[in-house]
Amino acid sequence: MADRQTGTERPAIYSIPAHRGFADALVAGLIPRYREEGFGLARLTLLLPSRRAVRIVTEAFVRASGAEGEGAGGGLLLPRMVVVGDLDLDETLGPLLDPLGQGADLPPAADPVARLLALAEMLRTDPATRTTSAPGLLRQARSLAQAMDRLAVEDVELEALLDPAVVGLVGDLAGHWIEGTAQFARILARWRDRCAARGEIDAPVRRNRLLTHVAERWRQEPPPSPVVAAGVTSAAPAVARLLRVVADLPQGAVILPDLDLALPGAVWDALGVAGNTAKPDSPVFGRGDVATHPQYHLKLLLARMGIARGEVQAWHRSGPAAAPPARSRAISNLFLPPEASTVWVELPAEARRLSGVRVMETAHPEEEAQALAVLVRHALAEPEKRVAVITPDRDLAQRLVAHLERWGIAADDTAGRPLSQMPAGRVLLQLAEIAATSAAPVPLLALLGHPLVRRGEGRPAWLERVRQLDLVLRGPRPGPGLAAVGTAVAAREKDFPGLGAWWDEAAALLAPLCDDAAPASLARGLDVLAEAAEALCGPAVWAEADGRALASFVEAWRDAAQDSALPVEPAELHTLLGDALAEIAVRPPYGSHPRLAIYGLLEARMSRADLVICAGMTEGGWPAAPAPDPLLAPPVLRALGIPGADFRIGLSAHDLAAALGAPEVVLSHAARDAAGPVIPSRFLLRIRAMLGRELEREDEAVRIARALCKAPAAQPYLQPAPMPSAEQRRVSISSTALDRLRGDPYQFYASAIMGLRTLDPLDAAPTAAWRGTAVHAILQEWHDQGSKPGELIPLAERTLAAMSAHPFMRGLWRPRLLAALQWVEDWNAELALQGRVPVLWEKTGAVEISGVKLHGRADRIDRLADGTLAVVDYKTGKPPSGKMVQEGYALQLGLVALIAERGGFAGLGGTVHGFEYWSLQKKQGQDTFGYRDEPVTGEGSRKKSGLARDAFVPETLRFLTEAIDKWILGSAPFTARPNPDLPGYTDYDQLMRLEEWQGRGNKSA
Repeated sequence: MADRQTGTERPAIYSIPAHRGFADALVAGLIPRYREEGFGLARLTLLLPSRRAVRIVTEAFVRASGAEGEGAGGGLLLPRMVVVGDLDLDETLGPLLDPLGQGADLPPAADPVARLLALAEMLRTDPATRTTSAPGLLRQARSLAQAMDRLAVEDVELEALLDPAVVGLVGDLAGHWIEGTAQFARILARWRDRCAARGEIDAPVRRNRLLTHVAERWRQEPPPSPVVAAGVTSAAPAVARLLRVVADLPQGAVILPDLDLALPGAVWDALGVAGNTAKPDSPVFGRGDVATHPQYHLKLLLARMGIARGEVQAWHRSGPAAAPPARSRAISNLFLPPEASTVWVELPAEARRLSGVRVMETAHPEEEAQALAVLVRHALAEPEKRVAVITPDRDLAQRLVAHLERWGIAADDTAGRPLSQMPAGRVLLQLAEIAATSAAPVPLLALLGHPLVRRGEGRPAWLERVRQLDLVLRGPRPGPGLAAVGTAVAAREKDFPGLGAWWDEAAALLAPLCDDAAPASLARGLDVLAEAAEALCGPAVWAEADGRALASFVEAWRDAAQDSALPVEPAELHTLLGDALAEIAVRPPYGSHPRLAIYGLLEARMSRADLVICAGMTEGGWPAAPAPDPLLAPPVLRALGIPGADFRIGLSAHDLAAALGAPEVVLSHAARDAAGPVIPSRFLLRIRAMLGRELEREDEAVRIARALCKAPAAQPYLQPAPMPSAEQRRVSISSTALDRLRGDPYQFYASAIMGLRTLDPLDAAPTAAWRGTAVHAILQEWHDQGSKPGELIPLAERTLAAMSAHPFMRGLWRPRLLAALQWVEDWNAELALQGRVPVLWEKTGAVEISGVKLHGRADRIDRLADGTLAVVDYKTGKPPSGKMVQEGYALQLGLVALIAERGGFAGLGGTVHGFEYWSLQKKQGQDTFGYRDEPVTGEGSRKKSGLARDAFVPETLRFLTEAIDKWILGSAPFTARPNPDLPGYTDYDQLMRLEEWQGRGNKSA
C-alpha cells in the first residue's frame, strides 16, 4: 500500500475469485494488511452490503483469529463494520451511516407505512383506479412504491418521464401501458408535493444524498484510518460514486466478489453496453445486452465507477474452504454467452471440469428434502466440516428442517418465515378473520385452540371446552355473529354442562370484533385486534421473536393510520393484514447447529462452507420467473436507465457462480412439484450440456432417502367380519337400522354396537339429513298448531329465516322446499275432505320382538275414514323403490306400522292399511314438486314390485325376526358390504377400509 500513498498508482480495486471463498479470503487478506499492534483492526472501517454480510464476515474473523493463534487466548479487535444497504434485504442505510455523514443537512425519510397508506388514498381518488377496496388499493400502492424506489435508486427524477424520447415511446405502446404510465406520473407528482409540504424525502433519495455527501467529504478530506468496501455489488449510481472515492483513498480499497478477470475481452464486450456510453445522455442499456450473464451487473458497476476491468487486481489470499483454481476457469466457461458457448466442444477437459460438483435428481420435493437431510447428516458427521444449504424454496427449507429433527439436528432457515405464518401473526389474522366473517365456526375454533391462547395451567380445561364447542358447531353455520353461536351453545347445555358460562366469557373477549357500528378505521381496527390478542393470550403474544416483530408492525401501522384518510372496513382487515404480514420475514436467532446454515439466495451471498448444497433448482425458482413492472413498460424502463426483469436472472446466475466455488457442491432438483412436472433450472441444463458424460451424479443420498421411506409391503387387508360376544350383540334396533343390518351388517355393528357416529364438517353446506331435519321441524310445528290451511308456507319462511342464512339454501333449496310444502298443504286439505286426519306426528314408540327392543319415530300416522291407519314417511329425496322394499332393504314403513299395530305408540292402536312415502322432489314426468308413493302391489296398484298391502306388516316381521335370530341372538359375523351393488350409506367406508379389499378378492375367512 506504500506506493498507493504517493498518489501515482491506479485505484485500489480487487476481485476475489469464486473458488477462494469471499468472506474467508477477504479476512485472510485484511488481517495481515491492516492489523496494528495493540489495536488489531479497530481503526479499519469496513463497508458491507447488508447485516447478513456483517454476520458472515464476523464469523470469518472468528475462524481466522483462532487459526492464526492470535485468538488463542488474546482475541482480535474487529473493524468497524458499516452497512451500506441492500434494498433487497430491506436494510435501513440512513441510521447506520448518519454518524459518518455528520454535517449533512438531510430531511428525514418518509415513513414507509405512512407512504403506503398515502399512496393508496391517492389511488382511491385517482380517476384511472378501478378498485375501491382497501386491500386492492394497498396492493396497487405497493407496486407504485416499488416503481418509485427503482427510479430513486437510479437517480431518475420525475422530469425524466416527460422527456420527449420517453413520451414518444409511451405513445407507441398499448393503451394499458399509456394509462398506467400517466397514472404513475400523476401519483408521483402528488407524492413529491406531499413530501415537500411535510419536509420529508423518500428513503432511497435520502440514501443517495447521504452516500453522495460521504463521498464528497472523503474526496475532500480523506479519513485518517483505512476504509475498505467489500462485497458491495449494487450498481446504483450513488453507490458507484462512493465506491470510486473509496478506491481512490490513500488507505482505501474496493473488493468485489468474483469479477471474472480471465474472461476474454471479446466476450466481455459481447455482454453489451452496460453503462459504457460515449455520450452522457446515451442509453445505459442496449437492446442486445446480455443482462442475464453473471458478470453483467459488475460490468455496469465498473462503468459507473469509471474503472476499466484491466485496472482491477486479483486478490491472492484464500480461506480455509477454497476450491482448486481450475474451478473458477470452468465457472467462467459455463456462463459464456450463447454465441461464445460454441467453444465448449473444443475446450480441453481441464477447462470445463467441475470436480467435486454433483447433480442430484429426485422424484418430488418430499424425496428431495429427505435426500438433502441425508447429505447434511453425513457431512456433519465429519469434524469441523461446515454445510450450507441454499434454496429459494422456503417450503423445501422447512421440510429439510423437519427431516433433520429426526436425527436431533437443530436447523433454522436463516431466510426466515413470513410473519403471517408465525404463531403471533396467526393470532392477529384469525382475530381479523373472525371480524370479517362474523365469527364463522372455522376461524373461531382455530383462534380459541391457538397455542398462544390461555397458555399456562388452565389451558387443558380451556381446550376441553374448545372441543365441546367444536361438537356444537358441527354442521351448517348457526348464523352470523357471536349471538348465534351462543344460541347454539345454549341448545346443547344439557350435553355439555358449564359450556354456556365458558362461552359467555370467551364471547365477551371477542365482542369488540363483531361491532357492526364500528367506524371504517384502520387505526381503530388495529387497536381492537391488539387488545383482543392480549386479552386472549396475555403477554405471550408479544414475547418471542415473532411477537416482537408483530408488536413493531402493529405500532408502525397504527401510528401511520392515525393520519390516514383511507377507509378500511372491518371485513377488509383480514386480507389487508395478510398481505402486509406476509412481507415481514421473521428470522431465527442464534442457537441452531453451529456448522449448518440454510440460506435463501440473498442471505447466501458472501457465505462459504465446505459443502454447499443448491436445492430447488427449477426454472421459475432458481432463477425466479421474471416479473415485469405492472406500471412501466420495459421500453420505458430501458429509456430511463432502469434495469429490467432480466437483470435479476443475472444476479441469480452470479449467486450460483459464487456457490459453485465451494470445494464440494451438490446441485439438487425434483422432477415434479405439487402441480406437475417441472423444468430443471437453465443453469443446470447448461452444466449438463457443457460436461456431458463427465457430469457427476449424487445417487447414494437418493437411494438412502428412498430406503428410509420404504416400508415393507403390508399384508392384504381382508373384508371385515367382526364377531362380537353375545352380550355385546344384545342391542336394540331402530326402525331405520334394520335396513343397515340386512344390507351392510358392518355398518350396524359400527353404529349400534361400537357407538360410532360421523361428525359433520364445520360450516358445512346443508346436507340431505339436515334438510330432512328442517322439514320435520316445520311440519311438526304446523301440526302442533292444528294443520290450518294457509299457514304452512308463512311458518316455513319464518323457520328457514331463523335457522340459517346459508346462500345455498336461499338460492337453490328454499324455493323448491316451499313449492313442495305447498303440495303437502294442498294434499292434506284433500285428505281431510276424504275423512282422513293426522292423529300422531313426530312421536317415538317401541315394542319388544323376540326379547329385543324395536323402537322408531313416526313422521306422521293418519286415521282413515274406515278406522284403519296410514303410516307416512317424509322424504326430501327420492323414495326407496318397490324392489328394495320387497327384498327387505327398505323396511322403515313396515317397522313403524308394526310398532303401531302392537300398541307401541301411546294412545294409538289399530290396523295399518296405508304405507306412504311423501316425497318433496319432482316426480319423473311432472313439473311440480311433491308427490305420494306407495311401495304396495296388488289391487289398485300399478307397481310390479313391492309388498302386498295385507302382507306388508307380516313380511316386515319375518325380515326382522330373521335378522334378530341371525345377528342379535345368533352368532353370524357382521360382514362388511356383502351386497356391494346395494345402494346405501358410506359413513363407515373408511373404517372398513373399503378401497383396500373391495374388488380385490380379499374375502374374509
